[in-house]
Amino acid sequence: MKINKRLTASILLAVSVRAEFDPLRFVDPLIGTNNGGNVFAGATLPYGMAKPVADVNGQNTGGFATDGSGVTGFSAMHDSGTGGNPSLGNFPIMPQICPDDVIDNCNFLVGSRAVNYDNASVKATPGYFGLKLVNGIAAEMTATRHAALYKFNFESALANSSGTKPLILLDLTDLWQSRQNATVSVDESSGRIRANGTFLPSFGAGSYRSFVCVDFAGGSVNDTGIWVNNRAGTVAQDLYVTRGFNNFYLEAGGFVMFDSLSSHTLYARVGVSLVSTEKACQNAEKEIPEPTSDFANIQSAAEKVWREKLSPVSVNATGVSEDFQKIFWSGIYRTMLSPQNYTGENPLWNSDEPYFDSYYCIWDAFRVQYPLLTIVDPNAQSQMVRSLVDIYKHEGWLPDCRMSLCKGWTQGGSNADVVLADAYVKNLTGIDWNLAYDALVNDAENEPLEWSIQGRGGLQSWKNLQYIPYLDFDYLGFGTNSRSISRTVEYAYNDYCVSVVGKGLGKTNLTKYLTRSMNWKNIFKADQTSFINGTDTGFVGFFQPRYLNGTWGFQDPIACSPLTDFCSLTSNPSETFESSVWEYQFYVPHDMSSLITTLGGPDEFISRLDYYYESGIADISNEPVFLSDYSYHYAGRPGLSTKRAHSYIPSSFNTSESGLPGNDDSGAMASFSIFSQLGLFPVAGQNVYLISSPFFESVNITHPETKKTATIRVKNFDPTYTDMYIMNATLDGQTYTKNWIGHEFFLKGQTLELTVGSDETASFWGKGVDDLPPSLSLSAQLLF
Repeated sequence: MKINKRLTASILLAVSVRAEFDPLRFVDPLIGTNNGGNVFAGATLPYGMAKPVADVNGQNTGGFATDGSGVTGFSAMHDSGTGGNPSLGNFPIMPQICPDDVIDNCNFLVGSRAVNYDNASVKATPGYFGLKLVNGIAAEMTATRHAALYKFNFESALANSSGTKPLILLDLTDLWQSRQNATVSVDESSGRIRANGTFLPSFGAGSYRSFVCVDFAGGSVNDTGIWVNNRAGTVAQDLYVTRGFNNFYLEAGGFVMFDSLSSHTLYARVGVSLVSTEKACQNAEKEIPEPTSDFANIQSAAEKVWREKLSPVSVNATGVSEDFQKIFWSGIYRTMLSPQNYTGENPLWNSDEPYFDSYYCIWDAFRVQYPLLTIVDPNAQSQMVRSLVDIYKHEGWLPDCRMSLCKGWTQGGSNADVVLADAYVKNLTGIDWNLAYDALVNDAENEPLEWSIQGRGGLQSWKNLQYIPYLDFDYLGFGTNSRSISRTVEYAYNDYCVSVVGKGLGKTNLTKYLTRSMNWKNIFKADQTSFINGTDTGFVGFFQPRYLNGTWGFQDPIACSPLTDFCSLTSNPSETFESSVWEYQFYVPHDMSSLITTLGGPDEFISRLDYYYESGIADISNEPVFLSDYSYHYAGRPGLSTKRAHSYIPSSFNTSESGLPGNDDSGAMASFSIFSQLGLFPVAGQNVYLISSPFFESVNITHPETKKTATIRVKNFDPTYTDMYIMNATLDGQTYTKNWIGHEFFLKGQTLELTVGSDETASFWGKGVDDLPPSLSLSAQLLF
């Protein structure tokens, strides 16, 4: 056999280039750390519990922000990209040098101890975070799964201070100052600080206990003690505090003062736990045995884990800007910050199943984040689903939101149902599907007493009236009696998802769930108009609230859109949740064909979509908009979906510190941009990915379990994206006209080749009736 030496050399060069590629070079954890992105910027492992970073007194929902605010401490547990109140940030430590070495000259209170940081000094990479305070103290940190290692250098600070003895305080607080009670104990000889406290979840009910164990290395202990308000003492070494009289918040904690630092550097090892202080200490001792020599190794180990997690994905980025590559790789990184793997740290029940926390919130993440993890990290996603099912087993309900061992507020439907259905149709393994189906049926049939934190409310009306009424009379359970439109629309899809899993398992009596899945039609008011500033939009027919007696209420279709006020769950609850009637009218994922007919046919549907975007009603800062961006596929105009996706990158998703249109919602925003760049978009709960044009010449995803590689390749690739419309396609070399594809694409490792051009109207690809995504009402394309 003859060997083509030139071809062999080319292959070897390509392999060499691939081997040398380091995706971490394109990961920037600071993207989204300003302007409300609330992204966690610190050091962590994928789904890691320990998340050390500097906490600031500005936009501190994720701990740190690049908003120039002051650093108030360094804590080791955080959530990423959440909205609402700041989350976690328990037991921050803060380095200082007391003027003249007088303890009471130090600043202990949060309001007085804040120190600005040097913007140019901030450095964040996977597994590492560092900055320098303007007082000269430099802080670096890295993390293992349950422990953080801080490295504080005092050289510059000591040179400019009248004091000589660095001090580290620990504050019995969290970012939200939600502490109810807490205890601290300081060991006089070793300086070890042990603390625990009871805190409130930032978006839920109940309380949780958190535990920490702090050890120091690199210096000798000079003195120890406790502090209360802005005074400290060295006689007492133990302290217990409560919330205080009339909920007065007493600031308090412990401290250790040092001298004889080696190379002016002090190490602080912080173990965290939700079980006990003993477990926190054990976690730290096991994972960081030698604090003074482990820092570089821990950072390197974290980088190795992150490279492995990103390794299933590769792209041919020829001609693509570095910024677009950073958007892509940073996005994948952020999808693996949460949910967090707290296996072994759940004190609520004993189980051999995984326990994940910070499902924050499923209403945000089910649409794109979990489908993305199903592709790039199916083992982790399977563990998350198993955890959801185990929560049902022990607490009686699937969560819609969960954080810090607590039940979070239900936002829309029971959307863990969609997560389970998505896992089922995509063949995730290791899941007890009979138990999972019991959980789905429980959501559909039984109303909890408190449906504000689990399950669904208004089920009596849902079953009898076939919609959720405005001002429902519901004596079976209690919750915020609002969101009648969005709950109707979401419950309809939730019931469809129940039927999908039930059919796959061979269950009977599923017709009622299919029937209920069409309940969205019962809140469609065919003669409803919509005006903007007194001008008729020209479109007629919208969802509207409906009373128990069947008569209609009214909600302005543009209410809760960017043109009006944001509608939150608590401050101004409305009949749609965090989104407008205009936005919710496009959410019927299981029967878009019927929706299009209801709205007047494909041309009218496209016209309505165009107006929705061009008028400013569409809200890219929130998740309900995601699927509507790709809804043109269902009307036979997939190229317009591509055009819409390209309009948001990089205008709304970019590499700046304000590079997200809204908070990241644990990686939901990141996942939307990733799928858009991949050229596939998931319809969560179905075995359907809508095909678009990638931002790269080719994309390869190797399934971590089957080891087969799926490839999307673009012919005539244009890095200016003028030629971005799909003219024709082949799948494994055969003509492929459908504008969607199934998960088999990834499991089998198929090759999808797309030929692109500049004229969307000249393309016939994906526009035929038989090429459209499945819809329940199309007999030729039955989803069921």
